[in-house]
Amino acid sequence: MATTRTEADACALLDADHKAVKKLFKAYDELAHSHARDVAQKKLELAREICRELTAHATIEEEIFYPALRNAMKDTEALAEAEVEHAGAKDLIAQIEALDEVDEMFDAKVKVLSEYIDHHVKEERNQIFPKARAARSLDLIAMREELQGRKEELMNMAEA
Repeated sequence: MATTRTEADACALLDADHKAVKKLFKAYDELAHSHARDVAQKKLELAREICRELTAHATIEEEIFYPALRNAMKDTEALAEAEVEHAGAKDLIAQIEALDEVDEMFDAKVKVLSEYIDHHVKEERNQIFPKARAARSLDLIAMREELQGRKEELMNMAEA
């Protein structure tokens, strides 16, 4: 059953995550150019929030969204690329999370992570989401609920 109400489907939920993280990266970039006294602590906290959001997002894609698409689509090359992109992002996230102080390398890692994510988002929007919405065997409305529930669970675990 193909989804026609895109505003409430799984792709819309994932894209809302993309937009939220883009705002966080923009806020980080603004802090990176600030000369305020407490800017280092704010950048550290914001970077950790970005990492939590991205980790939860990648997890729901890898556990729920991508496997469902693999079963519904013949051409899965874009999914394979997305999974490789996730691996690269996870590596940078781990590096960022391991740092306890903000320095030039910290800023560089957050900037490169932002660039990775921008590229990944463009590919999902232009290649993966249209194919998912065209797949007749996917119920993207029901999947949205599953994705949302799992994300809430992951975010609660990360905060605990």
